[in-house]
Amino acid sequence: MSTLKIEDLHVEVEGKEVLKGIDLEIKSGEIHALMGPNGSGKTTLSLAIMGHPKYKITKGKIILDGEDITNIETDEKVKKGLFLAFQNPIEISGVKLSTLLVAEYNRVQNTNASVMEVFSKIKEMSRSVGVADTLLNRGVFEGFSGGEKKRVEILQMLLLKPKFAILDEPDSGVDVDGLRIISEMIKKVREENNTGYLIITHYRRILDYVNADKVHVLNKGKIIASGTMELAKLIDEKGYEGIINK
Repeated sequence: MSTLKIEDLHVEVEGKEVLKGIDLEIKSGEIHALMGPNGSGKTTLSLAIMGHPKYKITKGKIILDGEDITNIETDEKVKKGLFLAFQNPIEISGVKLSTLLVAEYNRVQNTNASVMEVFSKIKEMSRSVGVADTLLNRGVFEGFSGGEKKRVEILQMLLLKPKFAILDEPDSGVDVDGLRIISEMIKKVREENNTGYLIITHYRRILDYVNADKVHVLNKGKIIASGTMELAKLIDEKGYEGIINK
């Protein structure tokens, strides 16, 4: 059983405090949802956990399986089992997606598997998430639609098998069929690898698909409410104001 704990996390961005004391604990196999109004700090939390240099942790700790990983380098966090699917993945021209995925696999899994061996795994997994072979031969996210980007990030997660995955709006720009496939893959990785999740979203729909265990509401840098899927249903009915002003 693995545990990811966030303890009293305070984060500044360009001198402004955005997160003001976040406490969160996710265990293996659990699916936690993080909801809240735009600008509440949801993406800031995901990037701070992963060690983005723009997001300065001024207080608090990030603890993985009892080890303080707050200030270690991002690639080391990934090797230890953390994964982040970005809200808006950036395009990288001149680097084929397949080349990136092979390099990621060997680095994170600490192997020297041949390109053909890893590529064979990638092609098999890509079919399960609806990623066409032609995308594997294009520049990383270059000209990809929003839904294609989200599917590729889920493909990365399938390949890397993290202990904990942070998914920043995996339902953004995805059609109904894409959302169903992404949700199935989230459940598949949880079942096969006991992966724990923090899913950032505005919508209850994906949470119904994956049957989230816990729902948290972030507002103005603080978690103001936590509960079960009933909390997500309440947000659906009354909006965030119904929670904030409660």
